[in-house]
Order: sequence, then structure tokens, then C-alpha cells
Amino acid sequence: MIDPLGLALAITGCGLAALLAGIGSAIGIGLAAQVANGVLAEDPKKFGNLFILVVLPGTQGFYGFLAAFLGIMKLGLLGNIQPVTFGQGLQMFGACLPVGIVGLLSAIHQGKVCASGCELVAKKPTEGVKAVIYGAMVETYAVLGLLITIFLQMGIKLG
Repeated sequence: MIDPLGLALAITGCGLAALLAGIGSAIGIGLAAQVANGVLAEDPKKFGNLFILVVLPGTQGFYGFLAAFLGIMKLGLLGNIQPVTFGQGLQMFGACLPVGIVGLLSAIHQGKVCASGCELVAKKPTEGVKAVIYGAMVETYAVLGLLITIFLQMGIKLG
């Protein structure tokens, strides 16, 4: 039997996974893009070196979307809705939080790291790979948040 409150909790968790990680990505990309645009105003040829630094914080939004999609599929919201109890809804809600919260915070901090990387590229264009590596170090924790969410979702038994 479907408990409407349980289903609502589960759907809210899925929504938060995408929403929080997406907000973080938008902020992170904005931080890096502001600096990159300043660099490009002086030297438009540096676009290629700056592009990866600007888009790197956007991956968290994809992780949140993926987690939300997996949750939606598990719940059967695109076809046969699975019976969800209040407890199962609470489990799905909690399972979606790691990717949402870690995605929010890591994307913002990754945006700051990438913005600094854009400043590095402005002064030393050949050193851009080092800046990408620093940005990728922050990315590690976003990937871990996604993995924990996936593992937790896999452990929820519905139906």
C-alpha cells in the first residue's frame, strides 16, 4: 500500500538531490566564469585553457540529477508506482541527502578553486593543468557523495 506521506518524503528527497547539487553547480560555475570573463577581456585566446575550469563545478548538478533519476526509477514514478511506506519514504529522503548536500558545498568550493585557477591561467597559461588538478581534488568528494547516495538507494527495499 502506498502511504502518501511516505511517497511525498521520497519524492522530496529526490527533488532535493537535484535541487541542492544544481544550485551549488550554478554558483560554482558563476564564480569561475566571472573571473574567466575578466581574463578573456584581456586575452580571448585563453578561452580553451579557461573552459574546463569554468565547467568543472557543473558536474555536481549532473550527479544530483543522476541520483534523483535513480530514485524516481526505483519508486516507479515513470510507470508502475511502487508501494512506499512512511519508513521507506524517510529512507529515500535520507539516501538523497549526501549527493545534495555534498554537491551544494563542493560545487561552491570547487568554483572558488577554479576561479583561482583562472587567475593562474591569466598570468601563466601553460600552468592551467595544475589548476584543473586542484579543482578535481574537490570533485572527489562530490563523487563520494553520489556513491553513498547510490549505495543507500540500492539498500531500500520497495514493493
